Amino acid sequence: MSINKEVLSALKDVDVPVRFQTYTGNEETYITFFTYLDRPEQHADDGEIVTGYYVQIDIWSKGDYTQISKTVHEKMKASGFMKQNFYDIYEEDLKIYHKVMRFFKEVM
Repeated sequence: MSINKEVLSALKDVDVPVRFQTYTGNEETYITFFTYLDRPEQHADDGEIVTGYYVQIDIWSKGDYTQISKTVHEKMKASGFMKQNFYDIYEEDLKIYHKVMRFFKEVM
């Protein structure tokens, strides 16, 4: 399974749209995601045996996204992703709140 499919599977029951990289719908709250780093984590016999995927999930909302971010965190942990860091931004030009959530997962 690809890492994108793993993220989509983990977040399939979140009650907002979840899209890879861009969202073009009309909902005021939605999630986008992408892999910002894909690198070898372990080698053996001159080959990569474990790949590390570093994934960023962005929650975009005109209102309070606290519960959605808790749900995303729980679902990603349950799917084997480890928290790297989270932070909050207000996108002044778009007038939208933005929660950045970064996760890491090793895959053999």
